[in-house]
Amino acid sequence: MSTILMPRLSDTMETGVVVTWHKQAGDTVTAGEILADIETDKAVMEYEAYESGVLSRILVPEGEEAPIGQPIAVIGDDDGADLPEPASAPAAPTPAAPTPPGASAAASAPEPMRAAPPTQRVPASPLARRDAAELGVDLTQVAGTGPGGRIIRADIRAAAAEAVPADDGVQDDVQDASSGEEIALSLLRRTSGRRLTESARTAPHFYVTASADIEELVGLRAELNDQLKTAGRPKVSLNDLVIRACALTLRHHPDVNSSLVDDNTLRRQHEINIGVAVAVDEGLLVPVLRNADHKSVGTIAQESAELAGRARARQLTTDEMSGGTFTISNLGMYGVEQFTAIINPPQAAILAVGASRREATVLPDGSLAARTRIRYTLSADHRVLNGADAARFLADLTNLLERPWLILA
Repeated sequence: MSTILMPRLSDTMETGVVVTWHKQAGDTVTAGEILADIETDKAVMEYEAYESGVLSRILVPEGEEAPIGQPIAVIGDDDGADLPEPASAPAAPTPAAPTPPGASAAASAPEPMRAAPPTQRVPASPLARRDAAELGVDLTQVAGTGPGGRIIRADIRAAAAEAVPADDGVQDDVQDASSGEEIALSLLRRTSGRRLTESARTAPHFYVTASADIEELVGLRAELNDQLKTAGRPKVSLNDLVIRACALTLRHHPDVNSSLVDDNTLRRQHEINIGVAVAVDEGLLVPVLRNADHKSVGTIAQESAELAGRARARQLTTDEMSGGTFTISNLGMYGVEQFTAIINPPQAAILAVGASRREATVLPDGSLAARTRIRYTLSADHRVLNGADAARFLADLTNLLERPWLILA
């Protein structure tokens, strides 16, 4: 008998959700076959069987969450002996006291199972525990219908529905719970939320904003895309040019391309690996463009498009989402002119890029002209950088964006 444990499929993974079982109890499993799809905090990944046998038991059903290392299935003979359970089994029923002779049959019936005392941990899935806390359901009063009497989310929802009091004719100002819809946060959104909350709480953020006249950059992009179209190559976006400009600027500002090891140590990264934030249905993913300062704008455009597509399909690998040294978040495509972003730990900074706009601009000769401008805000960790560091970085970045041929050089 072999116990299948919830695997660690990403460096930040703490729990996983079984999305799909490709095999059912009683099916023959061959080593190398896809056994299940597991949702981590970053992607949905296929999990292969490492040995052959018969899938005798599934311990974590589809849609349920389990921590790393918890048994999720069993391959091989399952006689129930020495089988690790996902959680402790429900408390055994208290036996009835001996019934004196002549007592009624009803009195001799065994006493029904009582709920576990509050001091005893009730077997329940993590999602069920979270729902119970949100809905105010006492786990000790819920009968579990999962494996081994484990409480699952459906049990919590049923208990919450039964607990709604009948209308006694008294009006109050509390909105009827049925008027809204409760949707469980995805594992990705919950994990991202925890990490960014920790970043906002521990890293002293400060923000510096600059703008650039990108009239020449827009013209260069149009000319470049005409040539790329003729050659049958993918177009270059404005964000691709910003990525390339940031990568070149980071060469001269190693502290911006760094991270804190601990309170006393700063690590200056030798590689410039830029993470590009991609919005997906379940939250936010940040695939990484490695050695971006050594790649042409065309290569950045192609890799960026491929990674964004794989991110939206939740097909990114762990390597494609790790090792970032600096992050860019661009909301310009949504019409956002300016915003601030939370640093992606353990990085020292993140750049928030807004939309390009036609604005009235005073030219060096004093005349007015309509020019295309863009604004961007650097969020920086004050433990690593000060205001002057951030200002110098943005000044050099602005210089590149306003002299776009240097980006291609």
